[in-house]
Amino acid sequence: MIVKPKIRGFICTNAHPVGCAASVRQQIEYVKAQGALKNAPKNVLVIGSSTGYGLASRITAAFAGGANTLGVCFEKPPTDRKTGTAGWYNTAGFHTEASAAGLYAKTLNGDAFSKELKQQVIDTLKADMGKVDLVIYSLASPRRTDPETGEVYKSTLKPVGQAYKTKTYDTDKDQVHEIELEPANQDEIQQTIKVMGGEDWELWLDALDEADLLADNCKTTAYTYVGKELTWPIYGQATIGKAKEDLDRAAASIVKTKSDKKVQAYVSSLKALVTQASSAIPVMPLYISLIYKVMKQEGTHQGCIEQIYDLFTDKLTQSKPEVDEMGRLYMNTKETNDATQAKIKQLWDQVTQDNFHDLSDYAGYHHEFLKLFGFDVAGVDYDADVNPLVEW
Repeated sequence: MIVKPKIRGFICTNAHPVGCAASVRQQIEYVKAQGALKNAPKNVLVIGSSTGYGLASRITAAFAGGANTLGVCFEKPPTDRKTGTAGWYNTAGFHTEASAAGLYAKTLNGDAFSKELKQQVIDTLKADMGKVDLVIYSLASPRRTDPETGEVYKSTLKPVGQAYKTKTYDTDKDQVHEIELEPANQDEIQQTIKVMGGEDWELWLDALDEADLLADNCKTTAYTYVGKELTWPIYGQATIGKAKEDLDRAAASIVKTKSDKKVQAYVSSLKALVTQASSAIPVMPLYISLIYKVMKQEGTHQGCIEQIYDLFTDKLTQSKPEVDEMGRLYMNTKETNDATQAKIKQLWDQVTQDNFHDLSDYAGYHHEFLKLFGFDVAGVDYDADVNPLVEW
């Protein structure tokens, strides 16, 4: 079949198998070119391993550190008539490259929130890898089923306390316009914390600890985005922000309850990038288009793989990594420093429907969006017939 992108709103409903594999290879080539990690982890579990920062973490651990990796994801396989998800093809591409390099890699596809999937991971680790010395938690899901009660919780993208009116960019209509978001009620806040907070991260560490699968001095990190003034109303002072606060609580709890193993638990604060999660959040397509413009001009722009390689080098492979005042591993200062934010704010105040494409780097944003699904990747023939039925 010949596969062209089918975009609906903030999502692409198909993916290109060859393009996804090529994108994975590009990321692998990048980390290999940077050089091998010092003090690299040996056995790495990546929960949310198939796209974005989770995929970049797995690539870095394996191809810059030589680690054995076990991935967890929730992706749809292809059929004769429909492509699989991008994460399915990313994972297939990773497995192909890992096998060629002689690296152990296995991926379990299922609901990471469930007890059943956690048990599968435990069984696999006991059979193949043994104790893990790094656990990456990089899940992005709109809903979660509580493993104890069976109740389904749904996350909400709303401000907290008061309504929020701001600019946004509608990628469907190519339109800059104002939106007003009504404040969340208490139930919506609590449900968002249940989905996007730290409870499941804690449950994973508890399950691994009970199975005696945490190495001494094991590190674990969950990824977050905090941002600055322009995004605080939809991130920091919002339902997502409340969930992110719960990640900090969970990190402290993990350190306390796993003190016998000297587990180090951190929230890693990363920069804003085009991901399948961020493209769905109001304000972010406009904001990211503007920061891409400014940061590329400054020479400070980074994608997922560059950011994560630096996180491993500067933080995760250090015995006592430097943290910020919140105890987080901070990797976003190139975006959130006052000088860069002032430039972004100036563009934000100026941007209108008429000048959006001149003031922003929406071309760069759209290119990165397409790459998430295996499109617009250099060297790929998108007019060629491809077989969607790719297995791991």
